[in-house]
Amino acid sequence: MKFLGPLQSQRLSILLEMAISREAQMWKVYVPRIQPNQDAGISPTQRDEVIQWLAKLRCQFHLYPETLSLAVCLLDRFLAAVKARPKYLNCIAISCFFLAAKTIEEDEKIPVLKILARDSFCGCSPAEIRRMEKIILDKLNWDLHTATPLDFLHIFHAVALSTRPQLLTSLPKVNPSQHVALLTKHLLHCLACYQLLQFKGSMLALAIVSLEVEKLIPDWLALIIEMLHKAQMDSSQLIHCRELVSKHLSTLQPPLLPNSVYVYSPLKHNLVTCPAGTFRFHAPVVPVPNWQDNSSSNSKLTAPAKGSASLCCRRRRLPPGRCKPATA
Repeated sequence: MKFLGPLQSQRLSILLEMAISREAQMWKVYVPRIQPNQDAGISPTQRDEVIQWLAKLRCQFHLYPETLSLAVCLLDRFLAAVKARPKYLNCIAISCFFLAAKTIEEDEKIPVLKILARDSFCGCSPAEIRRMEKIILDKLNWDLHTATPLDFLHIFHAVALSTRPQLLTSLPKVNPSQHVALLTKHLLHCLACYQLLQFKGSMLALAIVSLEVEKLIPDWLALIIEMLHKAQMDSSQLIHCRELVSKHLSTLQPPLLPNSVYVYSPLKHNLVTCPAGTFRFHAPVVPVPNWQDNSSSNSKLTAPAKGSASLCCRRRRLPPGRCKPATA
């Protein structure tokens, strides 16, 4: 997000105000129910697992991060309005994902429904996804345009850069686009954490931005207080959200440094002379995948299979002592 001209701060304030107003109309806290009977309701773990699955699908189909963010918002809004059974969770999630893709992506980037149903291993037919789409749209009053956490992340990041131009001075090799891409990765990781559902998307985005700004500039607190006032948020909730986000991000692997150089150091081996036929290769053995009937395990959410099995080669070695070291 880039704004030019003297009115950039005013434009950002208007965007933030509109997003806050939209979020207040649409947001409803989703509290996952932990039931002793697994068929009674969707558990927090199942909710997080299905979002991790959607994140993999986004990468598989090369879709925008905004698509995943909207899909998660639609999923949580639907689960907050309907008490769904776990066996329908895959169908609900893939339907929200498809609705988000049709809302965000360009026409040529929208996955073909038949291919999406097949390659996602969701266990649903295209007709079932169509029917679930209709149910979701009815429950959400056909209103899919909501302010997502990623929308707020872009706004807060633009506000930080406009009010603190020196924000990225300590990161000379990182431009604003790369920096917001890193924060986007943090946000998408946090979307699969049910403990953060108690906070609005705007609060989650500001917590992520504040944790990053704290590492970059000494007067980070004044900047965050300014954004708190603009967004009309509670500081105590932000502190609590920051603690949970920091704990959750500690499980995220750090990204590779830009322009990293890797040095290959080969292992040292002794050259030996072996007679012909010492190593014999057998035909590769391809393990047969154990396909399970989805109808018998619908209540248990499983990650999609990779679909391809690695080839294994067997080597038969002669007993020790059959190879003689080479002599000069």
